[in-house]
Amino acid sequence: MSVKMKIKKNDNVVVLTGKDKGKTGMVKAVFPKDNRVLVVGINRVTRHTKPSQTDPQGGRKQIEAPIHASNVALIDPKDSKATRVGIKTTKDGAKVRYAKRSGEVIE
Repeated sequence: MSVKMKIKKNDNVVVLTGKDKGKTGMVKAVFPKDNRVLVVGINRVTRHTKPSQTDPQGGRKQIEAPIHASNVALIDPKDSKATRVGIKTTKDGAKVRYAKRSGEVIE
């Protein structure tokens, strides 16, 4: 089942729980079906790969794994702290995301 995600690609987020708690990064990909996000430099895991034509060396590779969207929070553009995201409609009828901490509209 797909979920409406409030975090989008290229958002700056902070990790709230887990081994990378407190670290910040940019969202590289969003997986709404699984309610997960892929953040650059966060949740790195070791993948053991066999040698192949594309990677003749093989070996142990460090890659980023998706993290659950509830474990990250958007960084408020005003004061660089974690914030929740809300959605409101503007006067012209467009829906925009805003930071609940400061009320600042997020582009």
